Amino acid sequence: DVKLFSSRWDMPTRTSKYGELYRQDNVILSGTHTHSGPAGYFQYTLFWITSKGLIRPSLNAIVNGIVKSIDIAHQNVRSGRLFINRGTVQNSQINRSPFSYLANPASEQSRYSSNTDKEMVMLKMVDSNGQELGFISWFAVHPVSMNNTNHLVNSDNVGYASYLFEQEKNKGMLPGEGSFVAAFASSNLGDVSPNTKGPFCVNTGESCDNPQSTCPVGGSSMCMAMGPGNDMFDSTRIIGQNIYLKARDLYEKASQEVTGPLSSAHQWVNMSDVLVELNATHTVKTCKPALGHSFAAGTIDGVGGLNFTQGSVEGDPFWDQIRDQLLGEPSNETKDCHKPKPILFSTGEMTWPHPWHPDIVDVQIAVIGSLAIVAVPGEFTTMSGRRLREAVKREFDSHGTPRMDVVIAGLCNVYTHYIATYEEYQIQRYEAASTIYGPHTLSAYIQLYRGLARAIATNTVQDLPPGPEPPLFNIVNLTLVPALTADRVPVNKTFGDVLQDVRQQYRAREVAEVTFVGSNPRNSAENATEHNFLTVERYNSTLDSWHVVKNDASWDTRFYWTKGLFGRSNVTIEWHIPHDTELGIYRIRYFGHYRKKLSLSHAVSIPFEGTSSAFEITAP
Repeated sequence: DVKLFSSRWDMPTRTSKYGELYRQDNVILSGTHTHSGPAGYFQYTLFWITSKGLIRPSLNAIVNGIVKSIDIAHQNVRSGRLFINRGTVQNSQINRSPFSYLANPASEQSRYSSNTDKEMVMLKMVDSNGQELGFISWFAVHPVSMNNTNHLVNSDNVGYASYLFEQEKNKGMLPGEGSFVAAFASSNLGDVSPNTKGPFCVNTGESCDNPQSTCPVGGSSMCMAMGPGNDMFDSTRIIGQNIYLKARDLYEKASQEVTGPLSSAHQWVNMSDVLVELNATHTVKTCKPALGHSFAAGTIDGVGGLNFTQGSVEGDPFWDQIRDQLLGEPSNETKDCHKPKPILFSTGEMTWPHPWHPDIVDVQIAVIGSLAIVAVPGEFTTMSGRRLREAVKREFDSHGTPRMDVVIAGLCNVYTHYIATYEEYQIQRYEAASTIYGPHTLSAYIQLYRGLARAIATNTVQDLPPGPEPPLFNIVNLTLVPALTADRVPVNKTFGDVLQDVRQQYRAREVAEVTFVGSNPRNSAENATEHNFLTVERYNSTLDSWHVVKNDASWDTRFYWTKGLFGRSNVTIEWHIPHDTELGIYRIRYFGHYRKKLSLSHAVSIPFEGTSSAFEITAP
């Protein structure tokens, strides 16, 4: 579960640039979130397991990108107007843990027509001259249309929605260029899947929509949810397009202006030790972080690789013994605190080489007129999100600020996995097993966010204690990823040479493909920020020049690197030619860096490029 965002510890060097203008309380880092991105940028040890450690170039690229985006935004600040709109997105999500949802009180369930939140909230931005600037929309859906067999870096369904909207508004521009920004942000998506056909046994085709998500043959590893398309690319396109079309409709019709003052409140909280007052007589406590057995089962969107099942409320002696030998046994205090969760990783008690999970967590609310953005540090389930929204709204109501629009912005500032309701926690499916601070996590957050809302509503934010600052670990480079080695080429070849060329002619909906003598793409990623690996170019006969029409961020281009022996490698570039492509002459270009050793201790990366033969796109 890779989240694309950074946290405060990554950005200490540039804080002096704007003085006190951008602060902890008025900047929110919210992950739009993909499961197909570079990993290894988080300071807590658990998140290094899949990435084989902290990957400094990943971290630097993300941090530099965040800082640069703030720089660009700052340089383009202008006065303007905000408009809000909301509407229902159909046919784009299901609840992936419906048996957990059903554990919530029937009286609570009866107030809602669905076991997912289908509402999209749209915040449209125009400048004072009426020029369109962009929008932020919030909608609860997991970006897991691309499943865990995918090896391509991509931004999944919400990324495709953003791509479509920005391509429409930034006419003639390449992805990532142009002034209009279409942001599709996370909300309470914890138990929400885009794989709308639901879970089926991939070996037999029968449904596995049962409390354990298991199949009669093959167990839980065979139970996977399918999206609406023919394959994961098609499903990503369909769900992304659904989201885009609803956003476009809401954007065009947004007429309710958001006016009023700006305010924000932020606190750091030690989430492993929050005393929660459930009522006048009953007090409970959060726990040191820990993950349950069902965490290792994964979900119907991406199953785990071992024989774990969702809904485990008892441990497995085999895995418990391995855990005790390798990582140490959880303390009795942690076991008791997390019941009925059987603990697989007692991360709050694991500190080598650094703590495995955060204790200190951000809670934050930003208010723009009548809109309250509740920035939460994780993935709230549908019902958890509803309870939090209601509690914040009630708090504003009771302190003289009625009719607030409350929206949950998911995956903000720091990542703490999932937040299930107390009732869902008892069922111990994946989301509950990943509710790391124990059964009362949601109650703790509701108490904390009510405090922030009260402070904003009563104008007493300055009296809020800032809370304990999170630690900053001095991690230089801790990784098991092999160091880059020198790249080599086949005999009588050089980097960028074409090994298998394009055909001379193609029609729309065909795939143009070319293979080059390549090099490790990490060379480029580590040596050039904003490196572009490929372009598709169209020939302009009037000007006798080539014009770039696609790059590596375009939906219809794909870049594959194949590692060979002895430092050799190939790069294959595909262009899935869209149906509306202009007829004419095209070519595909590849841009890389090869690593050359100058001595035992010194190597350099040298840029190169390769170009396919020209090819023609003809009428069908």
